[in-house]
Amino acid sequence: MSENPTRLNKYLSEIGFCSRREADRYIESGQVLINNHPAEMGQKVTDADTITVQGKNVKAQADKEHVYLAFNKPTGIVCTTDRVREKNNIIAYIQYPTRIFPIGRLDKDSEGLILLTSDGDIVNKILRSRNGHEKKYLVRVDKPITEDFLKKMRSGVPILDTVTKKCEVEQIDQVHFQIILTQGLNRQIRRMCEYLGYEVKKLKRVSVLNIHLDLPSGKWRDLSPEELSTLNALVQDSEKTA
Repeated sequence: MSENPTRLNKYLSEIGFCSRREADRYIESGQVLINNHPAEMGQKVTDADTITVQGKNVKAQADKEHVYLAFNKPTGIVCTTDRVREKNNIIAYIQYPTRIFPIGRLDKDSEGLILLTSDGDIVNKILRSRNGHEKKYLVRVDKPITEDFLKKMRSGVPILDTVTKKCEVEQIDQVHFQIILTQGLNRQIRRMCEYLGYEVKKLKRVSVLNIHLDLPSGKWRDLSPEELSTLNALVQDSEKTA
């Protein structure tokens, strides 16, 4: 970290303490102190400041190598770092020895690939949906797929007061299809299918950008140097929040 003042949420993200979104929640709830005074949204800090979150002193980790993991999430595990309110959280399940957090979410009833890291900067780059970062899913529904269903899924479905972006959808067999999204709306695929009269029976994410699922359920691995290099190249021009 440099001595130049940095917005508090960005600072906490860049040292690998948490994502910017999570940092904002800590700040808003009064759980962050700067030099023993309550932090304010948008406040700037440097390494010279003493920063505590939930009573714990935050140490800069700029000299440490970040962690990048691929994890095959089983159903029933919740993608949150909140160990108090959610006992089946992803962090407790993995039990990694240093602080990490998931990049985005995969709902409790879904399974498959999710990335975790200590690098808050890459989290924000990947989560910006307008950057067009692709995520691929395999889906099983409760009844035979029709051409009308495929056409409407591809062209956009009205959910959550918006219309989903056009996307790639390929039928695999009578009740299975593959879909590639560049959005991350809450329970998006399930809501899209429900709107069209279908119920999702199984949902599995099989890739995020250049990272492909190659693990048994419940297992994780480090990203390879090649995967990480390609990932960084893919997101290097992504917009970042201030």
